[in-house]
Amino acid sequence: MKKSLLLLLLLPLVTAAGFAQESRQDISASGSALFPPYIAGNGAQLHATVGEGVLISYRYLLTPSSGLELNYQYAQEVQHFTNPTNNNTVHNRFQEVSGAYVRSFVFRNWNPFIEAGVGGFIFTPIDDYKTTIQQISQNTSVGGLYGAGFAYEISPSFDIRAEYRGLIMKTPTFGVNNFRTNRYYNISDPVIGIAYHF
Repeated sequence: MKKSLLLLLLLPLVTAAGFAQESRQDISASGSALFPPYIAGNGAQLHATVGEGVLISYRYLLTPSSGLELNYQYAQEVQHFTNPTNNNTVHNRFQEVSGAYVRSFVFRNWNPFIEAGVGGFIFTPIDDYKTTIQQISQNTSVGGLYGAGFAYEISPSFDIRAEYRGLIMKTPTFGVNNFRTNRYYNISDPVIGIAYHF
C-alpha cells in the first residue's frame, strides 16, 4: 500500500519532468529577401527592387506536429511607380507582423512543414535621395501568408530552417491616388536561418 501511495505521489513529478524535457517552443532568426512582382492596373504600373531584411519568429507547439507561429519581419526596398504623367520612386521600410498555423512532419532529422495565416503589413516611406516625391504617407494593409519549408536538426536545441513564404496584400499607394493600382501583391519571400528550441 505504501509503495502504491508513493508511486501515486511521484507520478505528477515524473509527468512534469517529461514535459520539461520536451521542447515545445522555439525562436528563430532568418535572413529574408522580398521579390515583389510587376503589377499594372488602373493606369498605374508598379515594380520594386528586391528587399533585403530579417525575420524573427516564435513558434509554440500545441502537439508534436502542429503549432502556432508569430512573426516580425523588417526589410527595405524601393517602389517604382509609373503612369502617363509621373515616374516616381519611394524608398520604404517594410514591416510584417503576422500569425500562422504550422503543420509539421518528422522524418529523422528532417522536419518539413507548411503554414498559413494572416498579417499586417506596413510600408513607411524614407525621406532620402531615393524618394523622388514629397508629402507621402505610411501605408498599412491586412493580408495573408502561406509557406512551406523544412528544418534540419543539427542538435536537440538547434536546427537550420529554410522556407518559401508568400505574402498577399494590396499594393501600397503611400496616400497618392496616381499610385493606386487596385491590385494585390503576391510577394515571394524566401528565408533561411537558425532556430533555438527551449
